[in-house]
Amino acid sequence: MATCVAYGLFLAVVALGMNAYPQHGLEGEFYRELQQLLAQKSAIAAAELENEADYIPKTKPDVPEEVRNWPEVPLKVGQISGVSVNSQGHPVIFHRGQRIWDEWSFNISNHFQQIAEGPIRENTIITLEPEKGRIIHEWGSGMFYMPHGLTMDRHDNYWLTDVALHQAFKFRPGNPEPVLTFGVRFHPGSSPRLLCKPTAVAVATTGEVFIADGYCNHRLLKFNAAGGLLRIMPNPPEFLSLQVPHGLALMEQWDRICVADRENMRVVCPRAGLYSNIDESNTALTIQEPDLGRVFAVAAKGDLIYAVNGPTSRMISVSGFTIDPRSETIIDHWSPTTGLKNPHAIAISQVNGSALYVAEIGPNKLWKFNMCATLINGLLSEGQVMESVTSELPSLRYDHEEERGISIMDNRCNSQVWNARTLQRRDCNWTGRNTCVLLMMKSSRVQHSSEIHREH
Repeated sequence: MATCVAYGLFLAVVALGMNAYPQHGLEGEFYRELQQLLAQKSAIAAAELENEADYIPKTKPDVPEEVRNWPEVPLKVGQISGVSVNSQGHPVIFHRGQRIWDEWSFNISNHFQQIAEGPIRENTIITLEPEKGRIIHEWGSGMFYMPHGLTMDRHDNYWLTDVALHQAFKFRPGNPEPVLTFGVRFHPGSSPRLLCKPTAVAVATTGEVFIADGYCNHRLLKFNAAGGLLRIMPNPPEFLSLQVPHGLALMEQWDRICVADRENMRVVCPRAGLYSNIDESNTALTIQEPDLGRVFAVAAKGDLIYAVNGPTSRMISVSGFTIDPRSETIIDHWSPTTGLKNPHAIAISQVNGSALYVAEIGPNKLWKFNMCATLINGLLSEGQVMESVTSELPSLRYDHEEERGISIMDNRCNSQVWNARTLQRRDCNWTGRNTCVLLMMKSSRVQHSSEIHREH
């Protein structure tokens, strides 16, 4: 809008100045034509300014809002290295029990130095209910030595990495034996069949599996659903220099695999090659800004990436980020009221994207955030229809105040989603399972107030 105003003022000034020039002969004819052209441009600019008063609001990125006092009963766990969410919306964590990764855990050749202590005795995998954070199920005792990454796929299979074992696994629900194993037990290496401190796994709906072979090899490995190696990334002539790929997030709609490239202090999104191998070496999208710091984890929702960094320097705050990979920019920052200290993993609910979880190592804590939908304020002409971002809200209520008009509130986040004082009535028509179309109308006075709840 500011651009339109400036341009309109520029045209007005130029048009006024034209009156000082000759108005007769060829020279005058030239200036008359120029005046007409400027008048047309000025009219267009004025129309744009007028049209900006009436517009359909556009959605803003969902804002993570901390759920305070969650879980209700603090978890008694070790370092939480991984978090994911299953198909029922239950958060699942992967923790290290009494084991701690310190400077004595590995030697210079990356061999684990505490094998004699045996596997972790506690259940390392815990499923929580999302409302109060109570434990629903736990397993994994006597199996892992240094847990790291956890991913739940759409079939509720567990994909896990253990940096001490130098392996990645696929477990089916209820089966304590892995159905797929990548890497050789306690054997670090750089050949295609070996891993070295693998960090994370991402699983596509097409069945392909991506493993971040993170701390030593600085690469991604792409496998088919049966565990057959398809590709090593980067692969010449592809130029993609990774330094500790620490977290992964797939954006299948754009055929991208986004990487928390930790020591390069960036998020990078190369082609995933899910639907075709053509142009897989196309330039990666790169997000690297001064305040991003060392990126530990990434998660995708829609066309956006949510990320967390970790301790980097005194000049860079530890926080969460909302990233638009297509424009390669950070568009929002967020964190709990007391701040983040050492976040290590992040996950977003697969059910409706309504919750985000961040796992920290020291303090060993799991944060829950509600994803609060927002809309940009604006005015609507009579009869205009808007399909609202509220399609993802579990419940809505219509609040009415005589002087303020009617606001749509998000019960879960307890925050205002949309408000326009000039609008005095709203009707909501449900056109699908979770889709609300709002019909906006102007009237001289508030005719009614109503309340609607839609649970799912």
